[in-house]
Amino acid sequence: MNIGQEVLKQLQEEITEIEYKRYIKHLSFDEKKSSSDLAIYYAPNALISNWIQSKYKNKIAHLFEVINGTKVTVRVTLKNSAPKKASVEKKIEQKITHSLLNPSHTFDNFMVGGSNQFAYAAVKNVSENAGSVYNPLFIHGGVGLGKTHLMQAAGNVFENQGKVVIYTTVEQFLNDFIRHVRNKTMDRFQEKYRKCDVLLIDDIQFLSGKEGIQEEFFHTFEALKGDGKQIILTADKHPKKIGGLEERLQSRFEWGLVADIQPPELETKIAIIKSKSEINKVNLSTDIINYIATVIDNNVREIEGILSKLHAYSQLMHVDITLEFTRNVLKDQLKKIEPILIWKTSQILSQKI
Repeated sequence: MNIGQEVLKQLQEEITEIEYKRYIKHLSFDEKKSSSDLAIYYAPNALISNWIQSKYKNKIAHLFEVINGTKVTVRVTLKNSAPKKASVEKKIEQKITHSLLNPSHTFDNFMVGGSNQFAYAAVKNVSENAGSVYNPLFIHGGVGLGKTHLMQAAGNVFENQGKVVIYTTVEQFLNDFIRHVRNKTMDRFQEKYRKCDVLLIDDIQFLSGKEGIQEEFFHTFEALKGDGKQIILTADKHPKKIGGLEERLQSRFEWGLVADIQPPELETKIAIIKSKSEINKVNLSTDIINYIATVIDNNVREIEGILSKLHAYSQLMHVDITLEFTRNVLKDQLKKIEPILIWKTSQILSQKI
């Protein structure tokens, strides 16, 4: 399997089955004409080509970077169209980094509410004052509440400032460490992680119980902090509640600022659904938005999947998205609630209008 196919296989795991079968499945990767900084895919028709260009081009480029460690320009064209060659100037200007940042994660499209306002303000402040305030910045909260989005939003700001940014997970950090130990190239590992301007690490709780990698991370932390480089970490819980973590690491994680993100309140979930539906061009009535906000779990990451599912079903079945249609399509996906809860929610919303 070539890298282009591997990227599409990874993408399949992150989107709805209907969208994959309807659009992504039909792409073919041109391994011969693609290069280290250009990925060429062919689509069978203009509709699929334009749809993927508008919705998934950035995501495909991001997955290339995650899997292969290289930044590429993604082109989706028709089989009888000759791809444009990237200019020499663009190749020269293109900066090689190890950030693996998702370009769609920005502060502008992060929905701020009472549950995440403090964390948002802290990360925004750090993005404007790298290394000088709240270093390290430690963000903790449950799954799907926006920790990674906020962290990468700051990373994208730093990268636009010309800084060398590394974004990684603890799992990727550990795999990188093991690979360099086996290859006896630890000098390269240390050069990569200790000489960057900004280090962003997700899921720091997975350092728990891993003494060897904790030792390496401690020295990486010390080197960066000593040079005034910015460190941002995320976890599912407060540093004091992470078991199996060395005391010296636990104390250092609390040196700067610890900010938590709570599950979103109803109004914030409604605002998120409205924003996502506009971005994804899914037309939903107020009743449908309120219904989804009421029955959805606290993990707001699934909102885009819900919207994609509604849109796909609506298009394939040639029907409008109504409240009853929404209930039927999502009945196996959303948690079950009593009718009285929906009634109480409608009362709360009506009082706020």
